[in-house]
Amino acid sequence: MPQHPSEGTKRERPSAAVARAARALAAAGVEAARAEAELLAAYLLGVPRGRLALADGFTPEQLDRFDALVARRADREPLQHLTGSAAFRHLELAVGPGVFVPRPETELLAGWGVEQGRRWPAPLVVDLCSGSGAIALSVAQELPAARVVAVEGSPAALSWLRRNAASRAAAGDRPVGVVAADVTAPDLLADLAGRVDVLLCNPPYVPAGAVVPPEVDRHDPADAVFGGADGLAVIRPVIARAAVLLRPGGVLGVEHDDTHGTAVPGLLAADGRYEAIADHPDLAGRPRFATASRRADGQHAGPGPAWQTASS
Repeated sequence: MPQHPSEGTKRERPSAAVARAARALAAAGVEAARAEAELLAAYLLGVPRGRLALADGFTPEQLDRFDALVARRADREPLQHLTGSAAFRHLELAVGPGVFVPRPETELLAGWGVEQGRRWPAPLVVDLCSGSGAIALSVAQELPAARVVAVEGSPAALSWLRRNAASRAAAGDRPVGVVAADVTAPDLLADLAGRVDVLLCNPPYVPAGAVVPPEVDRHDPADAVFGGADGLAVIRPVIARAAVLLRPGGVLGVEHDDTHGTAVPGLLAADGRYEAIADHPDLAGRPRFATASRRADGQHAGPGPAWQTASS
């Protein structure tokens, strides 16, 4: 690929390198190719994306590294694996092979959990299927009085979770408790039964056999993506266990596939221990997460109106 060095130097202007990279990424089917090319360039040059135009150009060595990163991204390796981090709400989280890369739509569930947690002066918040710790660590940062417990069963994901938890604690956030456990275990967090104020979960929920982007298919752990034949294999036991862990009036939020906008609220209603059941869309208007409150009387409900669609 031809280079266009800046006048009087051996550096290539960022604009020229980014334009070339954007074309290569677009040809490979990468969405937001220009933005991702800029992010890779900013990462390599060590500047914020917004100041990329003011940065010094690429040295020949930097240009070689940039071109190598662009080639890997064109091969559909996740951008976050290339930069080693993923943005989530107000955090930058370390991610890489072995852990699910947090998605922007999950920020809505985390934000809902933060808002709900403000109902208590010192809430106990549990994050199941924590992965990189995105939800748990966001809650801990935004609700300093909260006690937050993050549960993850994958050894590979646990290493990323512990790394991120240690980093945020060192930055001054309240430490998050990390528990290595299978979230479908019938005795999960037995010592917290009836004490949890807010329970959040972003489980594997894609139905087996569904077509997913190459970044997901080749790089996200399958056990963090696929949730059995109908995508509900983990959600079902989570709903049942959450009813045991939540205090009366405590709340549950669980992310789901965009085909589950009726199924997950239906499971919550059928359980009988929840009320105020609602489903919430993501920013694209697709069904994305369901919420419910543990019945204040702690009992099972009889038949009746089940749930509604929320506006946010």
